[in-house]
Amino acid sequence: MPHLPTDRSVPAVLPEGIPALGELLAEAYVVSLPMRVKFRGIMERETLLLRGPAGWGEFCPFPEYGDAEASRWLAAAIEAAWHGFPPAVRSSVPVNATVPAVSADRVPDVLARFGRVDAVKVKVAERGQSLDDDVARLHAVRAALPSAAVRVDANGGWDVPAAVEALTRLAPYGLEYAEQPVPSIEGLAEVRARLRDAGTPVLIAADESVRKESDPLRVARAGAADLLVVKVAPLGGVRRALDIVAQAGLPAVVSSALDTSVGIRAGLGLAAALPDLPYACGLGTVSLFESDVTLDPLVADDGAIRLRDAVPDAGLLERFAAPAQRRDWWLDQLRRVHALLAR
Repeated sequence: MPHLPTDRSVPAVLPEGIPALGELLAEAYVVSLPMRVKFRGIMERETLLLRGPAGWGEFCPFPEYGDAEASRWLAAAIEAAWHGFPPAVRSSVPVNATVPAVSADRVPDVLARFGRVDAVKVKVAERGQSLDDDVARLHAVRAALPSAAVRVDANGGWDVPAAVEALTRLAPYGLEYAEQPVPSIEGLAEVRARLRDAGTPVLIAADESVRKESDPLRVARAGAADLLVVKVAPLGGVRRALDIVAQAGLPAVVSSALDTSVGIRAGLGLAAALPDLPYACGLGTVSLFESDVTLDPLVADDGAIRLRDAVPDAGLLERFAAPAQRRDWWLDQLRRVHALLAR
């Protein structure tokens, strides 16, 4: 069984405020959790969990990310485990259900795992699928939840003409907004302008264009979006995300990066600290896992998640421990990325 020590003494810290590598490695656990449905093309989600004096942090950049981009994810994990979160202004956070790019007939089963919800995010523009598949999926969601707020997420999967065509066709289903319909900031601005000129009532939300840019505020300056989708890990932590939202001056939706409850706790920390929270947040994704790392998973109850800590269970860490080769891969990445932060 993994050793979960009770010593909560403050670790050695580098001058930059980053804990020494040895402190991270001493409390690092790599797990591989099975998914209920394919999401981002995977059926197993690997992640590295860190325990520090303030609690737990999660380091789970997707494998295709380079070390420089992954360094933000480590900064966020260190913030959670070593420094904690800013004061909260709310004790619970409304969340949406998430429907992956499944066939329309599977939509009711996916929604059933989330319980009662008032908002649903539907994945669209999946590689290998057609706009007809997206329409059928959205139709199934609307049939199951006639009064729910529905938003779609394309993950930048369309070009500008395809996005305008798709959103024009999907708009009659009452879209709350469309998340990252095209990859670039310039493309988002063009889609937004074309929809507005055509009188198509679909708001544009920027996701990847915020978290993958060296200057996330370019989105606001370019008039490319009506709102921002912010994720704690890719932005480098709760405090940095709060600063970006404040400077952008746009409404924000907090979303997850397919995290365990440890990462969801950071998302809740951001959502709970935002002065305004006009939209349900995409923090209900633990329901997409077969199992979590804690016995008290952060899942929605009556459409919201109550703010509380996520403490991994030793038995679950052991049960879902990643194979040795994969553990070594993650620890090697941790060493490289830590070196970037320490530098």
